[in-house]
Amino acid sequence: MAATPQNPAAATPRRKVSRHRGEGQWAVGHFTPLNGNEQFKKDDDGLNVRTRIETIYSKRGFGSIDPNDLRGRMRWWGLYTQRKPGIDGGKTAVLEPEELEDEYFMLRVRIDGGRLTTRQLRVIGEISQEFARGSADITDRQNIQYHWIRIEDVPEIWNRLEAVGLSTTEACGDTPRVIIGSPVAGIAEDEIIDGTPAIDEIHRRVIGNPAYSNLPRKFKTAISGSPLLDVAHEINDVAFVGVVHPEHGPGFDLWVGGGLSTNPKIGVRLGAWVPLEEVPDVHEGVVSIFRDYGYRRLRNRARLKFLVADWGPEKFRQVLEDEYLKRKLVDGPAPAQPVERWRDHVGVHRQKDGRFYVGFAPRVGRVDGATLTKIAELAEAHGSGRVRTTVEQKMIVLDVEEERVDSLVEGLEALDLTVHPSPFRRGTMACTGIEYCKLAIVETKARGASLIDELERRVPDFDEPITINLNGCPNACARIQVADIGLKGQLVLDDRGEQVEGYQVHLGGALGLEAGFGRKVRGLKVTAEELPDYIERVLKRYQAEREDGERFAVWAARASEEALS
Repeated sequence: MAATPQNPAAATPRRKVSRHRGEGQWAVGHFTPLNGNEQFKKDDDGLNVRTRIETIYSKRGFGSIDPNDLRGRMRWWGLYTQRKPGIDGGKTAVLEPEELEDEYFMLRVRIDGGRLTTRQLRVIGEISQEFARGSADITDRQNIQYHWIRIEDVPEIWNRLEAVGLSTTEACGDTPRVIIGSPVAGIAEDEIIDGTPAIDEIHRRVIGNPAYSNLPRKFKTAISGSPLLDVAHEINDVAFVGVVHPEHGPGFDLWVGGGLSTNPKIGVRLGAWVPLEEVPDVHEGVVSIFRDYGYRRLRNRARLKFLVADWGPEKFRQVLEDEYLKRKLVDGPAPAQPVERWRDHVGVHRQKDGRFYVGFAPRVGRVDGATLTKIAELAEAHGSGRVRTTVEQKMIVLDVEEERVDSLVEGLEALDLTVHPSPFRRGTMACTGIEYCKLAIVETKARGASLIDELERRVPDFDEPITINLNGCPNACARIQVADIGLKGQLVLDDRGEQVEGYQVHLGGALGLEAGFGRKVRGLKVTAEELPDYIERVLKRYQAEREDGERFAVWAARASEEALS
């Protein structure tokens, strides 16, 4: 249409006016799904996929699985497709999901509080041997992960797990994940308060409850009454840390908004003291805030840490009290700094009942089904019916009489599960890596295990606590930013200019003792082949330059870039 005095608008094309849809926060009325993940969750609750797995997919096979179930809702039941063998790290960000994934699954068994009976551990081991080609990794969130799982076998695996009180419910997905807890809750001599009743009640209220099965993203919980601060509370969405109130006695200090990945944030204290019986109410309030106010527009901003950073602790506490709890929380003290440098409970320790618990260190969390079965048998033979997993990829046998300790230690050592490990065996963790993970760029588990051997040989006199965490991609499942030496997998150029597996190095991160993120030295990247040489060099410089009693993290913060290169 031509422009006329009567129609001046015809001379200018109309601009499309778009309405800002906000961050997708339900509490302010933004219910329209703003991305594909939010759409498939709105279309059908992830919990409902179990019926399809049992009645359709397990009978018709992998090819029958709906894509939104395969790469979305099946996570609500602990299932991820695993990486197809032979695909190098350079293809990770290039290939489509269907090109990367194999027709097998990782299956995660949730172990709330790290608590297992020996009967449960035996069943986990038997499932591993029968259905998972022997695989069974201990994670840094106290879970156990299988690989090589066929969809046809999943219903039978569930039947066997649930027969002994275990499940995979919401072990993954945009849900309340496993509730991690002190592995020595209820037995440690120095415990401030036992958080076990709260873990059980939270599990009863929240896990599998459709009211909390559609969160913006994953939600991580930690509860511990140990003065060792043994659950990495600083990097969870919500954490309850044992403290003693000067008037009210033992209870918990409340933290929110921690998390790592590509935008790491240390959690913040709300300054509130929570008695044991109120922990489930407060937890439900925090997870409800995340559900209602959490950002749902962009997946990379859909964690609670971003909301906490925007609101600040004062507003977060006010909303929690006014809108969800309908009462004020009691002000309370901060937790004390832990007196121990190690928080993994490895070694032989007296329980408050006079018996002992024995913690031991697999290599980077890698075990197998046969070994787990033998651990269960060994524990029972020495009078124990209980074992625990830790957030450091370790395990513990509880309730051992003093006269049986030495024999148990010998039995564990015979399985290459050392109770008195070197600092390198004790302090090295690794994520799943390129062997199975579709996001990974480099190998981690085998490299971590070989690194332990190399460092034990090269630096046999090193006797300081040291954490070395290897991650196969930037997502920090192995907590690289808070390790003494954090290694983020990426492709780097070697001396010949060829692209090879390597790591960006983070130095001097810590939890517990002055928690903070590691330092990145400008341009410092190490090839996988050079890794043992590099770490040997840095550790020897630390030995030569450290002041009396100085931790590696403190030295790394003050050392020159030359010393760290």
